[in-house]
Amino acid sequence: MFGPAPVGRDRAIGMSERLAAVSSLQSSLEYLTQRKDIEKGGMNDWEVARQYLAGAGPLTRRLVDGVSGVRTTTALHAARSAVAVGMLLPGDSRWRGAGNVFLGASSALLSPRHHYGGDGSDQVATLVQLATGAARLVPSPAAKDALLWYAALQANMAYAISGWVKLFGKPWRDATALGGVMRTRTYGHEGMHRWTQEHPKTAKVLTHSVLALECSFPLVYARGGKLTRSMITSAAAFHVANGYFMGLSRFVTAFPAFHPLVAYTAAPRSHPTIAGRDDRALTAAVAALAGGTVAAAATAVRRRLRTTEGWHTSRTLTTRSRNLLQYEEYSPGDPQQPVVVLASGLLSTSEHYAWMAERLCYETRYGVITYARAGYAGSHRHATTAFRLSESVQDLVDLVNGAVAPDRKVILVGHSIGGELARRAARHLGDRLQGIVYLDSSHPGQFTSGLGASEKGLAGNLTAVSRALRLGTGILVTRPAWIGELPYAYRKKVFAQYADARMWEAARREWKAIRADFKSFTGALARIEGVPALVVSAQRTVDRNPEQLLLHRELAEAHADARTETVVIEGATHETMLITSRYANQVTDRVIAFFDDLGRRTPTAPASSSRPVGRKESAR
Repeated sequence: MFGPAPVGRDRAIGMSERLAAVSSLQSSLEYLTQRKDIEKGGMNDWEVARQYLAGAGPLTRRLVDGVSGVRTTTALHAARSAVAVGMLLPGDSRWRGAGNVFLGASSALLSPRHHYGGDGSDQVATLVQLATGAARLVPSPAAKDALLWYAALQANMAYAISGWVKLFGKPWRDATALGGVMRTRTYGHEGMHRWTQEHPKTAKVLTHSVLALECSFPLVYARGGKLTRSMITSAAAFHVANGYFMGLSRFVTAFPAFHPLVAYTAAPRSHPTIAGRDDRALTAAVAALAGGTVAAAATAVRRRLRTTEGWHTSRTLTTRSRNLLQYEEYSPGDPQQPVVVLASGLLSTSEHYAWMAERLCYETRYGVITYARAGYAGSHRHATTAFRLSESVQDLVDLVNGAVAPDRKVILVGHSIGGELARRAARHLGDRLQGIVYLDSSHPGQFTSGLGASEKGLAGNLTAVSRALRLGTGILVTRPAWIGELPYAYRKKVFAQYADARMWEAARREWKAIRADFKSFTGALARIEGVPALVVSAQRTVDRNPEQLLLHRELAEAHADARTETVVIEGATHETMLITSRYANQVTDRVIAFFDDLGRRTPTAPASSSRPVGRKESAR
């Protein structure tokens, strides 16, 4: 069990390609016997599944479309089955390389066609087949070894990254994940789930043993491959267990197809079986890793600087909590007109308001200010006490008092949690408030009403992402499509913030405080006397949770003796109501119209209305 597992180059290729061929054979036979899944109305109906290629290039779309008809797909799987059977026969010719390449390439080409059902095994088999197929076809021994090293290093990454990512999740650390998986319908096993409940200590040892195996798999290369046999034996047993208990039977051969290549590369070169192995690929991989690490660090520094430096017109202000807030005055406006202060939501940048802020700046005489809460962008949290929502409320009040002339009125606009901060700031600002605009606002009663149930995993996700970004993985983050909805000038800065750990850490801190605060909420909202309110809801939000509309109406009703109005922006989601121009413009139109109308009215009687956008209802 302890010692290297010396396997020669040709034998390693033969063992790996045969194990991968078994996985491909099983895969194609499954697809052939379950053809209803690829036919119209099936789970992998191509007319539906092709939407996942919308962002691919035209050549890729044409290639995949060409093989995704039911007849073509069936013919390809029949051919794959025949080639896979041939790969199981004895032999060592270069034709086997062509067979491997065909199996790997056809699997890659068909993978979009089978959007559901691969579970990672097809991808692993494809990688092994392309590497071993190319190794059989190239004449150079050095090139062969480079390809085998590539596949072996991919195996180490597959195990190690899987293990370390699991450590970010609390269910794996506290060992509840195993029982959780075993109780599911898709991957579960009733008997195994019952065993985890009856033997929690043993189940914990088993869970942590799996984590240890995955995280430490690269130790197969330590001390001349002394742990190779025990590691690959344990990994193979793990995949057999996956196949039996979780129904992932292709895992039994797909992942172990890596193992002969790991054994070949892990054995010491002094062993006669391995004599002549070219290890320059490992040196190149280490150099590439070092270069990648330097590039990741440089990218992180560059994004951090872009995140914190603000705009050339940015200003800062220190609050009573000792927090340093960075804010941007889009326009000072007419000194006789109010100043609009825009408060962003959780995990949102102040640039999310770009469409609205620019229109308010150029189309009204209002002053316009956006700001970043402590921990976001260039704002820094220096408070020494445990974070609570009251701290952000005080920061907002101090921003108003410090950045807005004392003789000017203020309109607070808050999106998501920013709306709740604005509501709480109202009692501290008194007569300075011209009004409040709630944009799909949070409500302290949303957890007690059951609306927070879908957000239980958010804290874990925020923690996992912030930790991963702190490790320098921001270089791997791709720009989300929604950033392209913002005005062009803001996109780089927003992406820099999105790919930087600071914003995620601040959001995690805020979310923890929000949950604690909202869960303690009882009773009705405090009344806000004489402050007009515009409550704007996103249609998709209230469609998903109709109770949210009732909570939004409660926000309006809390404003006593003042004009209120509720609006639903049709088609908008919680995010797109700000970042998508057509929805942001509708929201801005409502804000401008509400306060223009308010300025023309005399405050002799309160008003209240409730309507979707496009249908006018107004009352005094």
